[in-house]
Formats: sequence, structure tokens, C-alpha cells
Amino acid sequence: MNYQQLVADLTPFYETGEAKAIVRLLLEERFGLTMADIVCGKVEAMAAERQAELRTMMDRLLTGEPVQYVIGTADFMGRQFVVAPGVLIPRPETAELCASIIDRYNQPYCALQPPAPLKVLDVGTGSGCIAVTLALDLWNSDVCAWDISGDALLIARENAQRMGAKVNLELHDILATDIQSTTPQRFDIIVSNPPYICKKERVTMERHVLDFEPSIALFVPNDNPLLFYHAIARFAAHALKPNGLLAFEINPLYAAELMTWLKENEWNQVEVKADQFGKQRFIFALNHA
Repeated sequence: MNYQQLVADLTPFYETGEAKAIVRLLLEERFGLTMADIVCGKVEAMAAERQAELRTMMDRLLTGEPVQYVIGTADFMGRQFVVAPGVLIPRPETAELCASIIDRYNQPYCALQPPAPLKVLDVGTGSGCIAVTLALDLWNSDVCAWDISGDALLIARENAQRMGAKVNLELHDILATDIQSTTPQRFDIIVSNPPYICKKERVTMERHVLDFEPSIALFVPNDNPLLFYHAIARFAAHALKPNGLLAFEINPLYAAELMTWLKENEWNQVEVKADQFGKQRFIFALNHA
């Protein structure tokens, strides 16, 4: 079993360039082999036990399972986050959301007289990629993260502990009727990448997403695509401090509709931003003063 054979095994399911990238990632992350090692024939030279482990992982890839689940980690803003089928694999668009928040708030301050910590809430944290990143990279921040899934919170906790991030993890359902009882004007920033894909869009999606990533984190009803945005914004209207920031990753199909709804519900400075691919992917708004 060599590199060329591994790539050939995947080409019926992936384009050649993507198949090569997947095999290289697997060999590097799980077996410590660089491209130079691969060229020098170290794949073939691996011990039988390691060859068997590699074969098992390749068999998983051949079922369509994402390579990030197979190796158990995914890169996000230069850090390796633990991932498993109970949480979404972090996307580069979500990294852009984090970067926008960091750029907006990271300002120099006197260490002898620091301002009050920025209180941040990540709703639907999943792997914790947003919460952990903001806890580490947003200066003087105090981060809380919610999820409806206990399994997701366990993964988020593992990521926070591995990276030395202080994140307060809590089990909550943002759609629950009693969620509005949270202490008013508690947060400076509420951020979320909630489920936003309508079930009718399934036909356009790739098999490895549909078969392996958690549906609860992906889909919303066809007749209520803004379900989570409305719930989070209503909660945020009283949970955010005056002029606090609401930041969403969104479905580009509903950017204009959500922007209009936020303005009609007295949110200020509502702004839609495109992602690196030119799609309207983010909405930012400020709570009323």
C-alpha cells in the first residue's frame, strides 16, 4: 500500500486534488509523515500494525466519512479542535466571523487599569470553536457557551481544556420558553452560527455532510428558515447590554429577509457582510441604547 494507491482508492469519490489532500492530511496528522517522507517511500515502510490502522481509516473514508472525523481533529484558525460526529466540522466562514469580532473589539488598554471584561455568549457552541477562539484571542473577555447537546458540550470542554481557554459551558435550549428569564443586560456580545439550512436544500448537499454531520446542527423547517435567528435575537434584545453586539453566521438565501426583520425589531446599525467567497454570510447588529 503506497501513496498513489491510497489516492486512487479515493478518486471515485473525490476529485484527484481533493483525494490527494485528504490522504496527505491523514498521513501527516495520524502517522506523522511529511510529503518528503511520502516521496521517500515511508508509507510502504510502515510496520504491519500501522499499515492495518491506515487501512481501517481508509475504509472509513471510503464510506464517505469526513477526514476530520476519521483523524479526530479539524483545523480552525491555526488550532486543532477535537471533532466527532456529534458536532459540526468547523468551516472557514466561521473563522471569518470570529476574526470580525476580534478586529472590532481588540483595542489597546492599560494593564494597570483594565476595562471591565467583555462578556460573550456563544449560542449553539458545538465543538466550541467560536467560544474557545474568542476566549483566547479576544482580549479581556469572559466567555460563556451554550448548547442543547450534552455530547457537544463534552467535546467543547475537551477543546477548552486542551487549549487552556476559560469558557463557562452550559446546557440550554434557546427555543425553550423559559430562556428569557436570564439576567437582563448581561452580555456585551452574543454570537451564533445556528442551524440555517432548510430541509429542501438537502438535495444540493454532499453525501459526507448529510450522512455524518449532526442534522440537529444543520437543518431548520422549510416553512421557518429563520427560526433560530428570531429566537436568539428576541433573547438578545434583553440579554445584551445597550449597544451590545449581535453577530450571526447566516444562510445567504435569507440575508435580506433577516436584515429587514432585525431593523423592524429596533436593532441598530444592521450590517450584512460577505464571506471570502462573496456570499452574504454574516449579519451584525447593535442592541438599542
